[in-house]
Amino acid sequence: MSEHTQDSSQQRYNDIAIATAEKLNLIRKTVRHERTTSPPSLEVLFPDHNRVPVGIAQEYERMDNRPVSEHLAALADLEGAELEHLGLTLGTVVHGIDLTAAFTEARIAFLRSVLLERKVIFFRDQHLTEDQQVEFARQFGDLDAFPFGKPGANPFILEIIHDELSPGNENGWHTDVTWMESPSLGSIAQCTECPPFGGDTLFSDSHAAFLGLPENIKNQISTLSGVNDYRVFLNRGGVQVPESLANEMKAQIPFGVAHPLARQHPETGKLALYIHGGFLRHDSLFDHTTGEALGSEASKALVAELLKQHGRPEYQCRFQWSKGDIAFWDNRAVQHYAASDYYPHQRRLRRVTVSGSRPY
Repeated sequence: MSEHTQDSSQQRYNDIAIATAEKLNLIRKTVRHERTTSPPSLEVLFPDHNRVPVGIAQEYERMDNRPVSEHLAALADLEGAELEHLGLTLGTVVHGIDLTAAFTEARIAFLRSVLLERKVIFFRDQHLTEDQQVEFARQFGDLDAFPFGKPGANPFILEIIHDELSPGNENGWHTDVTWMESPSLGSIAQCTECPPFGGDTLFSDSHAAFLGLPENIKNQISTLSGVNDYRVFLNRGGVQVPESLANEMKAQIPFGVAHPLARQHPETGKLALYIHGGFLRHDSLFDHTTGEALGSEASKALVAELLKQHGRPEYQCRFQWSKGDIAFWDNRAVQHYAASDYYPHQRRLRRVTVSGSRPY
């Protein structure tokens, strides 16, 4: 084929493409005009085959399509705080607050409000001592000691340390301590040693994740619970727990605790997808209104589908740590994922958990 013939063929294609685009644009203008005069629902804008974006859109709509309420914005001004939002519906860096300073009722009420509206909040360059971190956490409730961590001087501090001998293994979506009868309200972590690269923590909006589920699955899980079990901790790192100690633990801390898959937030009233793939027995789902088991295979299939939900990028924000930074997340409203992309470098976090209530 000659160069002239190729040019002629290309020109014909371009003429057709331009004419087609103009015709389609007229149709799109008509549709857009109709939507402007009579706005459709989010359910119409986001069809069934692409449900993921509707979850975040509906959650933002519940927030009046603004990152924080007018009331919270006014409180931030009163506290001299600047709010830097990392995601549409979650994740805010609170600037201008010194957590080493004396706490006032007004400041704690402000920070609780930011947490409830934004689900996870961050503070840069704080460098709290263990005692200061524990004291800050106590402003939000009682604290939970952690039975499976390395004992330290302060029983409420959990050191999470990874290096060349202990690679990071929290790289799965989860919410903390679902094996407890009353899992924690929230977790407060401070980075005390950062790797030169990587080591970020990602957070995913559990309310948006629930809203983004297909309607039939939302309806199905509204009455389903699953059994959470902490025994995954017992034999980590090649350490075999003696049967006598395991029996003693079982008598004091039950091996199996049932929690609903659709959890209502006790302060906001919003439903969240509440699931931990590591602690949940994947074959344990049952209808908590009737006691009827879903069945092993159906249970595992549904769990596998639900565990994909928090991994959708639309529901997430990402936090890059620096030494002295603090993250405070609401375990009732988000899940988190610690990226394990820094081996063999060291990453060290110090965590405190605030006591919560039994999910319903």
